[in-house]
Amino acid sequence: MPSEPIWEKYADQFPIREHLVYLNHAGVAPLCRRAAQAMRDLADDALQYGSWHYERWLAAYQGLRLSAAKMINAKPCEIAIVKNTSEGIAIVAGGIPWRAGDRVVAFLEEFPSNYYPWKRLESRGVEVRWLSVFDPLEKIEEACRGARLLAISFVQYLSGYRVDLNAIGEICARHGCLFFVDAIQGLGAFSLDVRAAKVAALSADGHKWLLGPEGCGVMYIREDVQDQVEPVEFGWTNTAQFNDYSSRDMALRQNAGRYECGTLNTIGCFGLQASMDFLLEVGVENVGRAVQERADQVWAGVKQLGWELMCERTPETGAGIVSFRKPGVPCHIIVRHLKEHSFMAAPRQGWVRVSPHFYIAPGEVERLIDALRKSPL
Repeated sequence: MPSEPIWEKYADQFPIREHLVYLNHAGVAPLCRRAAQAMRDLADDALQYGSWHYERWLAAYQGLRLSAAKMINAKPCEIAIVKNTSEGIAIVAGGIPWRAGDRVVAFLEEFPSNYYPWKRLESRGVEVRWLSVFDPLEKIEEACRGARLLAISFVQYLSGYRVDLNAIGEICARHGCLFFVDAIQGLGAFSLDVRAAKVAALSADGHKWLLGPEGCGVMYIREDVQDQVEPVEFGWTNTAQFNDYSSRDMALRQNAGRYECGTLNTIGCFGLQASMDFLLEVGVENVGRAVQERADQVWAGVKQLGWELMCERTPETGAGIVSFRKPGVPCHIIVRHLKEHSFMAAPRQGWVRVSPHFYIAPGEVERLIDALRKSPL
């Protein structure tokens, strides 16, 4: 007997399907039911009991670190809880003691959060070697010789181009270059092994492919790198003795918790742990297969319409994002047309960006292509 399709097996987790076809997971994704329920339970408990059950809060913080570590093959002591991807990037960019003449390798196509922090280093005498994500590995290797750090996104936010993390990590390791990854557009949708890819640090928020809340994310920073990156912000919870309020010992925590400055987003931690555990239960490799298939289906359908696609897709470089446009028609007109037909897409820099998750059914993509075929002009 054939197994139940993944989009049907977990349909109950996504009541949003009763209202519309959501194709904007690269923007802000809907919560999965388990994340929403976990946050609802915490909110109700705080309403009824305040912090009476504070031990559950502490368990949620550690639970999130455990789940994140499992998802990327890290250790819990290498996981810090952050507000968002940008905070994790800022911690690394601001915490390294840069010297004039140091070199960073960065990429022109990045989202601003993975562009601005490196660009600002130029005013401190740091050389930033700007490349394209479409450059061959040979050019990346050349730029890495003598570089202190390379920063790149797992999946580019506009083109949907997925880089070969293992190959780039191998290059960085050969040249003693720290490897930083902005993982927000891939984590949860595609398998990521920080050990295999030799990643030094990584950051991702929960509100996209992880199907969790906004304002809560995770940063991975390898154990042997932690002493090379000073905390950018310093508060009571950065210290090893943070549970002793009378202590004035400013020695840092001996784990990634040294980057956590003050009270955490507790309700967000409940939600994000629940969504991560859900994706681990589904199997990230199964999620990735389904995401790739749906995005391939979008790409092929748009190509058949004769519209312009931003870039080619291959099994190695494709991800969950497809950007396209219809010549002569502003992207916001097409997005508005789709919204009128209960499809959620996003206008991005003149392109229509579509990003289906694993629970989107093939028939829903067929309806999307039909709606595009009937779009104005």
